[in-house]
Amino acid sequence: MSLLWFLIVGIIAGFLAGKIMNGTGYGLLGDLIVGVVGSLIGGYLFGLLGIGAGGLIGAILTALVGAIILIWIIRLLRRA
Repeated sequence: MSLLWFLIVGIIAGFLAGKIMNGTGYGLLGDLIVGVVGSLIGGYLFGLLGIGAGGLIGAILTALVGAIILIWIIRLLRRA
């Protein structure tokens, strides 16, 4: 996957995770960061579980799951 697709997937996943977890997004740069870090987390976790998700939709779903987990962890740390 090229860098452009990686960035697009990150923005989409970050935006969707922001909508699911907050009801709002985090802005373009915030969505990108959440989505890219989320894709790393999601890819790692899916690999541990032996789940493979191929194609553009699979990449977005993997990044979305990771981004939701990232937002959840950040919220837990803010409360502590």
